[in-house]
Amino acid sequence: MKILRLTPILLSLPTPLLAAPIDRDSALTLPDVVISANRQVEDRNQSSAASTVFTRDDIERLQPGSVEELLTRVPGVQVARTGGRGSLPGIFIRGTKSAQSLVLVDGQRIANTSSGDSGLQYLPIEQIERVEVLRGSRSAIYGSDAMGGVIQIFTRRGAEQGLQARMRLAAGSRNNFERSLGLSGGDGRTRFSLGASLDESAGIDDTRQSYASDQDHDAWRNRSLSLNLTHQLSDSLEIGANVLDSRGRREFDNPYGLYDMDTGLLQPQAPYTDFTVSSVSSHVAAQLTGQWHSRLELGHSENRDRSRDKLSNAEDVYNTYRDSLTWQNDIDLDEHHSLLLGGDAWVDRLRASTEFSEDSRWNRAVFVQHRYQGEGFSTELGLRRDRNQQFGSQNTWSGSLTLPLNADNDLLLSYSEGFRAPTFNDLYYPFAANPDLKPEHSKSYELQWRSQLSDSSRLETSLYRTDLRDAIVFRDTAPYNVSKARIVGFESSLVQDWWGWQSQLGVALMDPRDRDSGHTLERRARRTLSLDLDRQFDRVGLGASWQAVSGSYADAANQRRLGGYGLLGARASWALTPALRLELKAENLLDKDYARSQYNHDGSYYGYREEGRTWLLAINWTPEL
Repeated sequence: MKILRLTPILLSLPTPLLAAPIDRDSALTLPDVVISANRQVEDRNQSSAASTVFTRDDIERLQPGSVEELLTRVPGVQVARTGGRGSLPGIFIRGTKSAQSLVLVDGQRIANTSSGDSGLQYLPIEQIERVEVLRGSRSAIYGSDAMGGVIQIFTRRGAEQGLQARMRLAAGSRNNFERSLGLSGGDGRTRFSLGASLDESAGIDDTRQSYASDQDHDAWRNRSLSLNLTHQLSDSLEIGANVLDSRGRREFDNPYGLYDMDTGLLQPQAPYTDFTVSSVSSHVAAQLTGQWHSRLELGHSENRDRSRDKLSNAEDVYNTYRDSLTWQNDIDLDEHHSLLLGGDAWVDRLRASTEFSEDSRWNRAVFVQHRYQGEGFSTELGLRRDRNQQFGSQNTWSGSLTLPLNADNDLLLSYSEGFRAPTFNDLYYPFAANPDLKPEHSKSYELQWRSQLSDSSRLETSLYRTDLRDAIVFRDTAPYNVSKARIVGFESSLVQDWWGWQSQLGVALMDPRDRDSGHTLERRARRTLSLDLDRQFDRVGLGASWQAVSGSYADAANQRRLGGYGLLGARASWALTPALRLELKAENLLDKDYARSQYNHDGSYYGYREEGRTWLLAINWTPEL
């Protein structure tokens, strides 16, 4: 395929950076490459996946307070929280629910296998180098949970030469404080980055009508540690390790109440949870021949949650652990043909205060993908076979065709399948489970148009349809494979420079329907818009954001409606010296009162509160060492 126009910085890179997965660290700073689509560094124009990439430069420019806030800028991605910062978010990629999308940290799955939630709300934005979001099924590459898409987070990386220190102090509304320290460096063959952070806030009152014990601010505290280390033993052999550990405490409300076995009545609570989300991995990457690159990864992740109550002895523990092994081989057969070959294996374990009938399971898989790149067209064909301890064998495949219309325009057609294995809660939770559940399955069809309109303007558009079958829904105190859904959508993103102003516009239209009832799927808005506008004036940077979300339904029966809303934000930065920078941001400037989820209290439904107007002032210091 004729290579599309690339940015000057990308053109200046040596070819092996894009061809060999051994030099990922350098690629993490580039917005025009993607790593997660096929687990290797490749030009975004040559990838079949609809993707959005945020580099560290983007994060510092946009000043998001969390990963969820960053994700709201991705067309086709919706975030529905159940309160303020640190509350449980619903992540909907192209209308699929949170458990149907895969979240990775440095290549490691971090989802809680009891519930399917990933713990994204606990990942500190200051410890993150890069975020990649793939929209559409990637089960043919990643297996279970990648039906809707993939979110991969890369932790901070070290510099190629010398030492670099960083410090950040921030304070804002609602007693919000952020503190972080970091040190990174390298000497050509070795790179490292070490960081630590402490974030805390008085929070907000997540609920409206509830017990008197819930009428307080739900505070949270999060301390994190990250470490990245890579070392080149030779020009063709690299080893490395990654660590991210986040743990803390968050208070929350329970408007449903605690059932008292003795009295049969509901009692108020003052609950809080001690959480831990961690990921540890190591790898060996080798260029075995001029055409064969191999990478072996060993990983361990934990998602732990211990909930307690200040007013009673109630305690719930749900800790999940995952050990994983991945072997990947990238083989260039000739100038037009290449192969991706590999295998995955992992073991999930659950340790809970509730007695589950099963508390462990394993999954093994092999995958292969062939890619052809020619002058007139390009193709991609992938197949994966998973063998699950509980569900036997599952086959998924994907295929794509890329047609270059000219040097600046590409047309892509793709088909992909996906599946998701039920969680431990779905299968084995006492008195509320169904051990006869089958995996969920999906089929997706997509048409993409990518256009380099000018040197300063790029347009990416997608039209897609996803059909879900055997979808798991909760009915009559137990989950069942009874639901079918059809999701049709349109996405468009435009990056444009306007007389020195940089704009990023994302628009998404979606029709997510239950095929049996005809109802709109709950908590999915049909229309979303995100606009960011930024400009740098010498040492001063100014920016603004606008996000608009249409109305949605809080329930599957479409009886309870959630209103639409628009949020306005502003930000500024001032480089006092090359090493000292001030930042100021304000969110929800119009103090909009809105909700994306509802709860029940005493027979009535109410919307969870979201944060109103907030501000944050930060000082960043990066001295030369």
